Amino acid sequence: MKKCKRSIISGVLVLAMCMGTAVNVQATTIEEAQEIADQLDEEKEAAEAEKNALTDQLNQIIGEMNVAQERLTNKQAEIRQAEDDLVQAKVDENTQYQSMKKRIRYMYEVGNTQFIEVLLNSENMGDFLNNVEYVNQLSEYDRDRLADFQKIRSEVEARERALQEEYVVLRNLQDALIAKQAEVEQLLADKNLQIADLEGQIGENAALLEELIRQAEEEKRKQEEQAAAAAAAAAAEAEAAARANGGSTYIPSTDVVVSGNGQFTNPCPSGSVSSTFGYRTFDNSFHNGLDLAASSGAPTYAADSGTVLIAGWSDSAGNWVVVDHGNGFVTKYMHHSALAVTAGQSVSKGQQVGYVGSTGYSSGPHLHFQVELGGSPVNPQIYL
Repeated sequence: MKKCKRSIISGVLVLAMCMGTAVNVQATTIEEAQEIADQLDEEKEAAEAEKNALTDQLNQIIGEMNVAQERLTNKQAEIRQAEDDLVQAKVDENTQYQSMKKRIRYMYEVGNTQFIEVLLNSENMGDFLNNVEYVNQLSEYDRDRLADFQKIRSEVEARERALQEEYVVLRNLQDALIAKQAEVEQLLADKNLQIADLEGQIGENAALLEELIRQAEEEKRKQEEQAAAAAAAAAAEAEAAARANGGSTYIPSTDVVVSGNGQFTNPCPSGSVSSTFGYRTFDNSFHNGLDLAASSGAPTYAADSGTVLIAGWSDSAGNWVVVDHGNGFVTKYMHHSALAVTAGQSVSKGQQVGYVGSTGYSSGPHLHFQVELGGSPVNPQIYL
């Protein structure tokens, strides 16, 4: 009996010891779980804080990019207006110059060869205008015409200087937007994120950010095109100088391509109409010209004979050519990959002026052909 009681007591003690051990094990597991939960909360709070910090950074950059883009857009509109004003000033200058040439021809025909001699001996029109002694011998009518021309010429030079200054401002605004684009892309790269990952984080701003980055890339592309255009212009000047000195074998194309029975020839006969003159519903804008889609590098031609007023770079038109045909008609040829004429040059109807490209504001290779009468755009298809 005593032996039985001892066995029972031993069993109870063993059971008690086992239960105590179980309770200790359970207590340790709860403590560890609590620690893990606390750690997870801390990590969650840290992740949330990092997410909020990133959101704040992105929203700040988006705001700065918005401001930069708005300033850039306003400056681009100002430059387009300045370019139009410069074209009109150059038209006035060319009209006055052509009138003076007719007057010179008349004076030569009636025997006043002294006028011709002074003109030929002058290095340029400015040198001729500065020959006050001879100008004083002219009739009052001729002096007035020279004064008018000098005034117009001064205005053109002032507008050209102002436009170049505007382009410096534009480039700085482009640089600011491009720098912001680089900043946000670096931030996303550091976080190993894509813009698509941000939709739940910054909502609609994610789409806005994507559009701002696209616009910044567009401005960067135009800067590269402008640099290429400047390099091409310098190369063309060097080529022209080499030809003048007999050191070049380059021979410009003299082919004349005239098609159709209209007043103007088709400026891009290999192209097809991709957008007509007038209001466009897809972008809610008025299209001032005729778009002719063609292969990059396809030749473009002067619609009629005239004087090249501009052959160079425009932020919106890319590599463009402007020709004054007289009688109020001016034609514009935009988005070239390269040009085949220079400012001040006389061109014949159907003479090549450039090569189709997609420079400036352009979504693909085409020629934007614009006809203006008295300074206002008119439907080009009426004259083709």
